[in-house]
Amino acid sequence: MKKGIFKRQKKDGEPLTLRTFAEPAAYLLPFMIGLLVFTAYPFVNVIILSLRENYSLMSGTFSGIGLGNYVQIFHDPSFLNGLKNTGLYVLFVVPIATALSLLIATLLNSSIKLQGLFQTCYFLPMVTSITAVGLVWKWMFNYDYGLINYFFSLLHIAPVNWLNDPRYNLAALIIYGIWNMIPFTVILLLSGYQNINPQYYTAARVDGAREGRIFFRITVPLLAPTLGLTMIINVISASKVFTELFPLFNGKPGSAYSLYTVVYYLFDMFYKQWQLGPAAASAVILFIIVLIFTMLQLFVQRKWKNY
Repeated sequence: MKKGIFKRQKKDGEPLTLRTFAEPAAYLLPFMIGLLVFTAYPFVNVIILSLRENYSLMSGTFSGIGLGNYVQIFHDPSFLNGLKNTGLYVLFVVPIATALSLLIATLLNSSIKLQGLFQTCYFLPMVTSITAVGLVWKWMFNYDYGLINYFFSLLHIAPVNWLNDPRYNLAALIIYGIWNMIPFTVILLLSGYQNINPQYYTAARVDGAREGRIFFRITVPLLAPTLGLTMIINVISASKVFTELFPLFNGKPGSAYSLYTVVYYLFDMFYKQWQLGPAAASAVILFIIVLIFTMLQLFVQRKWKNY
């Protein structure tokens, strides 16, 4: 029976030997070593570090193993502020950026004039330094001579102190985050459009279906897998909001330290205050939250399929 199994596994009829498994294992070995060293080991190490109470990096000592670091961060107003700001950022940026990207991808997928120029314009943020782009947005948000407040003045709207008033710091970060997320999302949605058979649209138009009905009855359902993928990627990316704060607020979490995010809190605890245990605990909490939302999105995506 075993020989029969081997013959079915080996198409050329040769018997299975150690070399049959050793050769593909040798090709996979560099990847597996990198995965273990740079992914698995840091992941396990962060979990262990989060359980070490009063851990000292210089001496490597700690007072005990427990959940003290988790209790500490959940009593820290900065961490709770970071959770709130990160949640609001994800809640606004991901749906708005995905909806705008779907609209832009739909327009770019149609036959319009200067299509190549528009595609280049929308993809430029992907090849531009986030610091350079952030400085441009910082100028646009400027209270006195910013471009956004200039347009507000044309509409007789009072100028907004985007970067120096804590009430508007999160709004400025959300606007910047939406603009920054659109290009990659558009690329993913355009790739999804390429997998839709044009015959569906032809048959719908022959039956007299209007463009709006075609979009919601054909395009959106067939783009569901791609939309689900983009939502998962965007939620993970938005949950790690960090670098966007540096050019806008000169490396600070808002104008009055009121715009902490979870990753900035981790950075502050690790690199500035040298409290490695609470920093690791905040990383684990962020991982658990993102994992839960990812699993929920995958569950909803399976239920959403109707084709």
